[in-house]
Amino acid sequence: MNLEELKENLQDNALGRGLLWSASKLYGMGAWFHRTMYESGWKTAQSVNSRVVCIGNITAGGTGKTTAVLLAATALAKEGVRVAIVSRGYKRQQKAEGPLVLFDNPDADWRMAGDEPFMMSRVLAQYKVPIVICPDRAEGAKEALRRFKSQIILLDDGLQHHRLERDANIILVDAKNPFGNKQLLPYGVLREPLTALKRANLIVLTHCDLVSPRQLEDVKDEIRLYNDTVEILESVHSPEYYFDICQSKKVDLSMIKGPAACFCALGHPESFENTLEKLGLELKQKWRFPDHQFYTEENLRTFEETRGNLPLVTTFKDFVKFPDNWREILTKDVYVLSVNLKIRGGQGEMDKFTDMLYPNFSQLKNRR
Repeated sequence: MNLEELKENLQDNALGRGLLWSASKLYGMGAWFHRTMYESGWKTAQSVNSRVVCIGNITAGGTGKTTAVLLAATALAKEGVRVAIVSRGYKRQQKAEGPLVLFDNPDADWRMAGDEPFMMSRVLAQYKVPIVICPDRAEGAKEALRRFKSQIILLDDGLQHHRLERDANIILVDAKNPFGNKQLLPYGVLREPLTALKRANLIVLTHCDLVSPRQLEDVKDEIRLYNDTVEILESVHSPEYYFDICQSKKVDLSMIKGPAACFCALGHPESFENTLEKLGLELKQKWRFPDHQFYTEENLRTFEETRGNLPLVTTFKDFVKFPDNWREILTKDVYVLSVNLKIRGGQGEMDKFTDMLYPNFSQLKNRR
């Protein structure tokens, strides 16, 4: 039984809910004490000689943080800004001594980096964006500055990491389910109380196409109860193409329609499945795994033996965790859906995002 299943079972009865509620209070006290040590000066946050921007959230999983980091890094790198990403490498299976750097490293393994940083390194390889994996973000930032003289360092999911000073916080909020039941983990999905929204310099609402305009306004109104001056941008996850992993080629979205099967290990698998259905797939089989799950040969054989020759679709984050001999098991019609985050509202809204990353970035772009 994984943690999510245990949590669901506990929520089914009063005693279990009481235990979760008590645990959330202890969690909240620990988070408050950790934050207060830095805010009061008991501990000192370290600074580096580079701009530091955190892209994070106050809820557990599913906001689209990784695609936001990719959007930010790509936009900066395309204009010649030296950008690096620092990540803790959540749930990596093998720990390296000191910071691990993913940059022109053909021997890198997702088990040492974590699935999301490893996936980002592959997507950003063409832009030569280094990714530094280190639980201590301050040490990771120093390594990025030392090796790459980075002009800006993006903290991947570092909002609750206070040891490194940052110049701006960009907080992502899922418009579909912004704050759950408004309780802290593990009773709810909040990593911090909603008052943490005060630390946001910019807020990006994600999955805005999956809710009504009225719901969007309700979410914005709730955010403004805690931060009435912050700029709030809207975004959507926009599918680009399918990638046929067996033939190593891109496939137009219009080429795959009708009955299909899918699998994923995501914070909110329903978003992925809804996207596929909107693209015209009729999902006959769905496999869901806990977030960050790695795949075994047995998993792949199950997919192959039970999909009944249907196209099989997954995500890039899942694909990088296939076992090395996956080609011996999956031989045809296996696709990865490529998805990008897009800021709604035209270039002006996108400029607000990039200028928060790098002041006057829109002017820099216009000069080039």
